[in-house]
Amino acid sequence: MAARTKTAKDRPSYRCTECGWQTVKWLGRCGECQAWGTVEEYGAPAVRTTAPGRVTTSAVPIGQVDVRTATARSTGVPELDRVLGGGLVPGAVVLLAGEPGVGKSTLLLDVAAKSASDEHRTLYVTGEESASQVRLRADRIKAIDDHLYLAAETDLSAVLGHLDAVKPSLLILDSVQTVASPEVDGAPGGMAQVREVAGALIRASKERGMSTLLVGHVTKDGAIAGPRLLEHLVDVVLSFEGDRHARLRLVRGVKNRYGTTDEVGCFELHDEGITGLTDPSGLFLTRRAEPVPGTCLTVTLEGRRPLVVEVQALTVDSQIPSPRRTTSGLETSRVSMMLAVLEQRGRITALGKRDIYSATVGGVRLSEPAADLAVALALASAASDTPLPKNLVAIGEVGLAGEVRRVTGVQRRLSEAHRLGFTHALVPADPGKVPAGMRVTEVADMGDALRVLPRSRRTEAPREREERR
Repeated sequence: MAARTKTAKDRPSYRCTECGWQTVKWLGRCGECQAWGTVEEYGAPAVRTTAPGRVTTSAVPIGQVDVRTATARSTGVPELDRVLGGGLVPGAVVLLAGEPGVGKSTLLLDVAAKSASDEHRTLYVTGEESASQVRLRADRIKAIDDHLYLAAETDLSAVLGHLDAVKPSLLILDSVQTVASPEVDGAPGGMAQVREVAGALIRASKERGMSTLLVGHVTKDGAIAGPRLLEHLVDVVLSFEGDRHARLRLVRGVKNRYGTTDEVGCFELHDEGITGLTDPSGLFLTRRAEPVPGTCLTVTLEGRRPLVVEVQALTVDSQIPSPRRTTSGLETSRVSMMLAVLEQRGRITALGKRDIYSATVGGVRLSEPAADLAVALALASAASDTPLPKNLVAIGEVGLAGEVRRVTGVQRRLSEAHRLGFTHALVPADPGKVPAGMRVTEVADMGDALRVLPRSRRTEAPREREERR
């Protein structure tokens, strides 16, 4: 009798215990997540077909859908409401990601206490700390409320049980990588576990009309850890940024189904907790009676919010064959580009043989091209040891040909500078409507911009002038 041919149902199958990737033959390394030794045999997958079933809610014309259930509720923190688009929508799931120690738990604990009330309970679930540790932080930042419930759990079924017991309007989970489901293979934080935990909490949020805030980890490159599917599943993705050695913290919207993603929330982290900054420009300025060489002010746009920032530069004689180029808060590549433009187009000599240090004030990072003109003027001022005029701001992108290009939001930037008392601005051509009482100088290239420095000292280095004397 002829041997029976193996069918697909008899043929064994293999699956990765980390990410769930399937294959028909055993492999030592998973083809999806590239993990070693995680592919195991588990049997052939059954062929399934989906038949039409009973619908949960009937389809209605879109004009008849009740939008009152999607009205946002304030978190009690205005700067966070700004980024969220007005507050938390019932049933919305928000993912907040940031580096360790940046202040994610402090911010969310403050939100948990301020949003709790008689009608809206808040459940704070921590998987990284004990309940007593969270209580100590709550005492320090004064985040104690009778309607704020706290639980320390790492089991998904226990978290769902707390939802049935407390019935909160807001759930905060810190963090999603620490919670695991016993029904899914893999360690907590793995792709399969994160996908299962996030999926279960999203379903619970939609069914209960409960807002959920999930804390997420980031990789060493700054990307959100875990499967990319997590960012697609949630409704809002927020990025919490800031230098650990500075007070400023920024919350940026990366994805928002209920609002725009061009808003930024500014916070100040201190010993007593974290507070929102409605006017953060003062953190990035150094008020002086007289101007100092090597400093220039610019106006940057963080989302739609204009911020006045001070750029500082210092040049000294180098003691080594290869001069140093050190930056803080600025992109090294753009600073090097401005140095090349100043030497070739601005005719400022001796920059290539000197150590050059450039930085921003207050820990803010400048990455947009609109700060090019301010960086170039700060370097030129430091090289000639000549201060720029008082109350001057510089706005514009500088090209390799030395031209000053237009940037977006010039009128908004000028209005912010005028509000803070600055009276003179260097801008590209055609700036639009200028605030009353503010003098605006249009510059076409670096030659025009450098005319704000005294002509006799513009192209000379300090050491060269001393030798001439």
